[in-house]
Amino acid sequence: MPLYQAIVLAIVQGLTEFLPVSSTAHLVLFPWLLGWKDPGFTFDIALHAGTLVAVLSYFWRYWLEMLKLVLGSGGRSPGAAPGSGATAAGGPIALLGENRQLFWYLIIATIPAGIAGWLFEHAAEEQLRSPTIIGLALIIVGVLMWAGERAGRREHDLGHVGLVDSIVVGVAQAFSVIPGVSRSGSTMTAGLFRGMKRETAARFSFLLSTPIIAGAALKKALELRHSGLPAEMRLPFLVGVLVAAVVGYLVIAALIRYLERRTFSVFVVYRVMLGVIVLALGWGLHY
Repeated sequence: MPLYQAIVLAIVQGLTEFLPVSSTAHLVLFPWLLGWKDPGFTFDIALHAGTLVAVLSYFWRYWLEMLKLVLGSGGRSPGAAPGSGATAAGGPIALLGENRQLFWYLIIATIPAGIAGWLFEHAAEEQLRSPTIIGLALIIVGVLMWAGERAGRREHDLGHVGLVDSIVVGVAQAFSVIPGVSRSGSTMTAGLFRGMKRETAARFSFLLSTPIIAGAALKKALELRHSGLPAEMRLPFLVGVLVAAVVGYLVIAALIRYLERRTFSVFVVYRVMLGVIVLALGWGLHY
């Protein structure tokens, strides 16, 4: 794989894994539109590893604080008033002390996606990667995101995310096994319908993504162990991890700040327009 292709695909992965626009759709479309060969299984591991590094780097303090709460040694940060947001960028959320069960809610919410991935992994990688399915999924979730923007009360922060909220968002994440749905898009949309603030829906989505991305990266790494890393893929692999990690981290930080002031409207428009383009291209090739 040429190094420039590794950099481009890693940037695409870092951007689209966390924006609600479907990383799978973009990673299928870019090589197709540019006439590149399939980057293959090995590079897919690099992209997963890179986005895992990004989400862990940004949210490690959140996970540490939740674990402290589970062990009974955590609590509200000194001087943090109820209803306040995060401390320093990437630091623990002051409101975690008001939701001591959030760690367990995230574990429960991960189960539906884990089951869906186990049952439908091969179908998602083979039968479901058609332009028609990807295009329709982009449009449908875009419309649902628009509806969530209009219907959502936007009252809940992380301190008030409950068990039912977590289950609903977890079930929504399970549908992301369908290419074009977008894990971030489905979970953030479900969060809106459950009355979460926009930035809360994003934070919860990113926290929920950590076990799934880690599981996917570990599974692929274990499979790679049997075949080994080809010599010609070592540099693209390393570059892919680093670029996807840096871009992913910046996207997480930028999106949370963006949603504190603005809506999901730009992503709704983008999804619908991209879905229409994918459908048009797919039907054009078919006929």
